[in-house]
Amino acid sequence: MSPNDVLEIVKNRGYITASQVDDMLAEINQSGKDAFESLADYGVLEHDQTYQLVSEELGVEYVDLANFNPPPDLLSLVPAGMARLHGALPVTFDGSVLVVALADPFNPQTLEDLRFSLGKEIGLVLADYHQVEALIGQFYAGDSSSGISDMLAQLGALGDGNDPDSDVNAAPIVRYVDLVLAQAMREQASDVHFEPFEDDFKIRYRVDGALYEMAPPPKHLSATIISRIKVMANLNIAEHRVPQDGRIMKVIDNKEVDFRVSTLPTTFGESVVLRILDRSSVSLDLENLGLPKDIHEYIEEVIEKPNGIFICTGPTGAGKTTTLYACLRKINNEGTKLLTAEDPVEYDIDGIIQVPTNDTIGVTFGRILRAFLRQDPDRIMVGEMRDLETAQIAIQASLTGHLVFSTLHTNDAPGAVTRLIDMGTEPFLVAATLEAVLGQRLLRTICNGCRVAYTPSTAVLAQLDLEAHQIGGKQFYTGAGCDKCNNTGNKGRQGLYELLDMTDPLRELVTERAATVVLKQKAIELGMRTLREDGLRNIFDGRVTIEEVIKYT
Repeated sequence: MSPNDVLEIVKNRGYITASQVDDMLAEINQSGKDAFESLADYGVLEHDQTYQLVSEELGVEYVDLANFNPPPDLLSLVPAGMARLHGALPVTFDGSVLVVALADPFNPQTLEDLRFSLGKEIGLVLADYHQVEALIGQFYAGDSSSGISDMLAQLGALGDGNDPDSDVNAAPIVRYVDLVLAQAMREQASDVHFEPFEDDFKIRYRVDGALYEMAPPPKHLSATIISRIKVMANLNIAEHRVPQDGRIMKVIDNKEVDFRVSTLPTTFGESVVLRILDRSSVSLDLENLGLPKDIHEYIEEVIEKPNGIFICTGPTGAGKTTTLYACLRKINNEGTKLLTAEDPVEYDIDGIIQVPTNDTIGVTFGRILRAFLRQDPDRIMVGEMRDLETAQIAIQASLTGHLVFSTLHTNDAPGAVTRLIDMGTEPFLVAATLEAVLGQRLLRTICNGCRVAYTPSTAVLAQLDLEAHQIGGKQFYTGAGCDKCNNTGNKGRQGLYELLDMTDPLRELVTERAATVVLKQKAIELGMRTLREDGLRNIFDGRVTIEEVIKYT
């Protein structure tokens, strides 16, 4: 339901001024709230009072659908695809007039479309649009695949693609994009990719690190769908030549979800990727990361130290930021000042001062860090040590009595030490300040619903450097594939970890500029368990497959 329409009605009734409308719209765009919440926050009108005003303006009855339970024969009057596409929920049918509640009752075209498609007289009631969307999701959920195909069939008749921006706010396009995002949430996807090619337009979800394609919309609507996403993210829809970044805040299934939006100009149109940041699906507690007991206990000690540097390392998407957030949450209390510099801020955490970088206006990691040192912090997190300046200031912060958390992109924990030195940092400073490096990977776990034991071939075992006599009576598992895991055999992800504890023998080697391989060998001698060894532990525990461990270690 458009905030502009709601606030305009309230303004016309004399409850708020034009300048208050502008203030509220700015806050709504910033926070992702709706007009009803905003009006209540400002103390203007309560939720039900606003709906009462809107119902009077539209000349329809306002109904509460909190305990509404429609019978199947009523639901069958509106096909699933049409219900989702138009945000239409059937409420009553007296044999001649079908009364519906709409997610967007301000769009008169929706009623005309329903009359034409269903061949019935359509009546309207007003209901809380969150209730309408939730009930459509609940009662039409079992018909998901046919619902999407119904919706795609109807989308095919929309527009000709000559003026993509003209349909950007058309109800079918709005509903379709909302459905794609809601579906991605329900599949627990981490990213959604909208990709235009010469002959088709693909939409893919990334779930547990792997990409899955969904039924594609008509090619001629690619520009319209991309423009719709750009409108939602407050991006410039007239600019197609340069990459843009934005943010969408949406409430889906009663959860506030943050989408980070990135556009990229390509040969056949703009490619858009949405990163889904859903606080409810990500555990930011150290206890829930699946760390081995000894590493968990060691990290709990390190993060309580008064100074030093703790680095998380691994490739993109290995869960480094999640681990650091979990560390910060563990030490987040009234007696500690915590500051973070991030690109961008992924999850808002109460009690922590979080600062996003903005290179276009010169707000770099280095500049933020220098300012941090004048803010009297106890602990500092730097999103990534990506250059010499950032590394040097982090070391300076550590030497002056601060504990610094950061990430690096290296293949393993010992590689992080040599990376810092390769950047130009003095080896004796790295040796003096670095406390520990945690290397990690994220592997897909075997689905519990279809996990079966099997005997791997000797060739596969050879890739793990395992011989038959080393295996003994140990059992190996794989996923056969079932409905629960979309027939992939995998459901969820599990971390693999290796911890480099900077003991005195290692500090000496660092000062002498020893190679990564020498550092690694010494660390193993001193008891470091490598990523591959932690992978074997997970294989024998029946959590992951041999192929996953070979792929990522």
